[in-house]
Amino acid sequence: MVINSKTSLQEVLEIIKKEGKTVGLVPTMGALHDGHLSLINFAYSYCDTVVVSIFVNPTQFNNASDLEKYPRNVNNDAGFLKQHNSKTIIFTPDVSDIYNDKVEAESFDFGSYVDFMEGEFRVGHFDGVGSVLKRLFDIVKPDKAFFGEKDFQQLMVVKKLVKITDQDVEIIGCPTSRNEFGLAQSSRNFRLTDSELKVAELIYKALSKAKKMFDNNSIKEIENEIVNMFKDEPAFELEYFSIVKENDLIPTKIKEPKQNYRAFIAAFLGEVRLIDNMALNY
Repeated sequence: MVINSKTSLQEVLEIIKKEGKTVGLVPTMGALHDGHLSLINFAYSYCDTVVVSIFVNPTQFNNASDLEKYPRNVNNDAGFLKQHNSKTIIFTPDVSDIYNDKVEAESFDFGSYVDFMEGEFRVGHFDGVGSVLKRLFDIVKPDKAFFGEKDFQQLMVVKKLVKITDQDVEIIGCPTSRNEFGLAQSSRNFRLTDSELKVAELIYKALSKAKKMFDNNSIKEIENEIVNMFKDEPAFELEYFSIVKENDLIPTKIKEPKQNYRAFIAAFLGEVRLIDNMALNY
């Protein structure tokens, strides 16, 4: 079922909720792939009904070219979901449904969650994410919303968002879906050639190397090793590699006891920017 307006969606969901059924939301920007399907299947393990929103959010792109090149094909996305799970509700709102007449991002105080990594290199990005999700949560009023751990920084931001806005929705993180070589599933992968997809495996290899080294090497040694791995692959341009404490997402140089650490990476392969992350000590 494809629904284009928020009024129609709310009418359908009102009936579902009156029947005592739980509703899950999987927010997407389309270009659906197996990673999204993994999220949707995960959502069905918690909820009776799942809404998949498809909306390319203009306020979270700080690069106009990225927004223009982002793949869009709602018919393909609907066909993909119908093939795998025909009962899923697809919500494809217009910009006016989300932002009315004022297409701009709100400002949120996400604290240290947005000071580094994506927040540093994509200034304002998370205000855009928060703005669209706040509105989607208001429209759908889901019991639970599901986000992949590939965007772990975003996951932490969204959990902070619902505290700031006091919205009654549980945020659930889902394991990263990867291909057979470890590359995280992403809509941006569609822009890579077959040979570039092979090169892109370096991201997973680098994260796995960092995890393997974590117990017996200093953070500086790990960082040097990862930087050198990318220097040996000229097709890649490493933007950042950071090891952070999960509780605050602040890059650290010293390992502390009883802390969970995670490595984050962003790199350009040609014009395509890829990100990923991995838990290091659990």
